[in-house]
Amino acid sequence: MEKSRLAIRIVFLLILPLLFLDFFSRNIIPFDQWIQYYKTIFTGSEISNNAVQQEHESMKFLLSRVVTGEDRMMLQATGIACHKTNYSVHCVANQPVRIDTDTMTVHPPSDQPVQETVVRPYARQEDRNLPKKCHAGEDTTGGFVGNVFHEFNEIIIPLFITTRHLRSRVQFIVEDYKASFVRKYSKPMSQLSAYEVINPAANQSIHCFPGAIIGLKFRGHLALNSSDTPGGHSMQDFKQFLRQAYNLKFAHVSEIKRPNLVLLSRRKTRRFLNEDEMASMMEELGFRVIIVARNNVISNLNKFAHIINSCRVFVGAHGAGLTNELFLPAGAVMVQVEPIGLEWAAATYYGDPAGAMGVRYLPYRIEPEESSLLKVFGRNHTVFKDPKSFSFEVGREIYLNHQNVRINLARFRETMVEALSIVEDSDVYF
Repeated sequence: MEKSRLAIRIVFLLILPLLFLDFFSRNIIPFDQWIQYYKTIFTGSEISNNAVQQEHESMKFLLSRVVTGEDRMMLQATGIACHKTNYSVHCVANQPVRIDTDTMTVHPPSDQPVQETVVRPYARQEDRNLPKKCHAGEDTTGGFVGNVFHEFNEIIIPLFITTRHLRSRVQFIVEDYKASFVRKYSKPMSQLSAYEVINPAANQSIHCFPGAIIGLKFRGHLALNSSDTPGGHSMQDFKQFLRQAYNLKFAHVSEIKRPNLVLLSRRKTRRFLNEDEMASMMEELGFRVIIVARNNVISNLNKFAHIINSCRVFVGAHGAGLTNELFLPAGAVMVQVEPIGLEWAAATYYGDPAGAMGVRYLPYRIEPEESSLLKVFGRNHTVFKDPKSFSFEVGREIYLNHQNVRINLARFRETMVEALSIVEDSDVYF
């Protein structure tokens, strides 16, 4: 028999554990009965335990919800199906599989050759800026881990989309396992799985599981599509999930009695050159301004999530830190300062998703006089007249990595007055 491979080199391999909780009756199925069941599958002997059969049918139903249409029909007919879009690739097996964590290869139980499917180790399959191939020992998650936007956008939200409907009856095998990442997101991950995360590098062996999901569903930047989510979950469901995971206090901005405003301070690029004056202006309007600048605070989600959740207005320049709008209570306002050349990215990554979060979004698009690039290039340069003419790499260096902002306080005051009006109206109408 030809050795067949279902998938190789994956970021998250999502697998239902050996010990199941019965979906309907909550009865625990003993381990030795599952051993008997596996022997049945791989040897062809008769099944004598109805409870195991019922649980397996429940598992197959839950796994079938991860794919739709022709892919679901393929899964039901063959036990294996892979769904491919411009965004993501994920495969589902509703039959027992063997997983070699040494090579990260999944072997379905088949007497016939199975077409090999390679899943790139990223949720965003369309991203051309990621490495094209993975090799043993390569840091394939390096482009994601350490950047809170990518961590949520390409890992945590897709993980929620793919597994929430399984109700914690799933175990994660994480390719390129990083202990720091698992610790950082231990709270949401422990809500999604009742089992310890498997580190393949520390556990190189053959594992047997009754089913598997290889890869993650991706639905857009900081986005969920309830019509295409296995559990029908929306962004509001995800925010509720985060509130439970981090034990956040406020669901709506009207519950916050103090006019708290968090100003996200940057230290390397896209800095506010007149940050103190900005804070003074906000305080004059009646805000209680909290300036957050230390990386040890921002990177500690267990603390920072509570800080963001307790503010009425969240202000920051375009950057990954604005991903924390996910922790804002409904009705809160997020003000994003949009530097020159970053208008599309600002709207796509943080502005547009805000509405589904129940967050009011106010963009502040700076003028050339507010950008540090003016002194370098001059107002008539292509940098200001045609930002889209630059390649991705050049544009990134100019607009993201070498631009700071000196806010026009008079103009910005108008935006902050609007933000204050919005949250005050929320108190009246909630």
